[in-house]
Amino acid sequence: MSNNKEAKVPFVWIVSGPSGSGKTSLCDALLKNPAWRKRLLRSVSCTTRLLRPGEKEGKDYAHLSEKKFLAWIKHGAFLEYEKIFGCYYGTPKKVFSDAQKAGKNLLLCIDVKGARTVRRFFKKNVASIFILTPHIESLGERLAHRSTENKKDIQKRLKRVKIELSFIKDYDYVIINDTFSDALKKLKSIMTIKEGERSKKS
Repeated sequence: MSNNKEAKVPFVWIVSGPSGSGKTSLCDALLKNPAWRKRLLRSVSCTTRLLRPGEKEGKDYAHLSEKKFLAWIKHGAFLEYEKIFGCYYGTPKKVFSDAQKAGKNLLLCIDVKGARTVRRFFKKNVASIFILTPHIESLGERLAHRSTENKKDIQKRLKRVKIELSFIKDYDYVIINDTFSDALKKLKSIMTIKEGERSKKS
């Protein structure tokens, strides 16, 4: 049996995928369920980019000036951080202690390179899920549909997809988000089974 100290250590869930894959929407839908909200603390990433229409400060992202973000890097305040399309994104270390105090596991919706850093840091105390659309072509349609990027930004994100796809082999699970409701069921199933396995080992 695990001692109390070990039992309080949060398990880390990573959810990644290309822009338009639906990873953020899946995490949002998961946490609408009170049972999952009780078990999971979702990290709010910091970013230097401006919030998109519909995003809320402190809920979707915490906005920092580039000067402040770089100062946080210097002081080792991030678990991971990346610069993507000219803007910084990072996961503050504080979210892990927040999850520990709340007695919850940690949910990170982060980039593939940031995910690699987190996996190396937490080792066996982490599981990663990659969200993908059935057809790459549909990513452009989804990005255009959400109307948060212009055509130039959409093209940049689509070019980055090849880089992101090269990291799939590093992930524990892959979910094809063809039908959103089915993808959400798969996400819940994976997390439920993994939680059950961990409970048997403790």
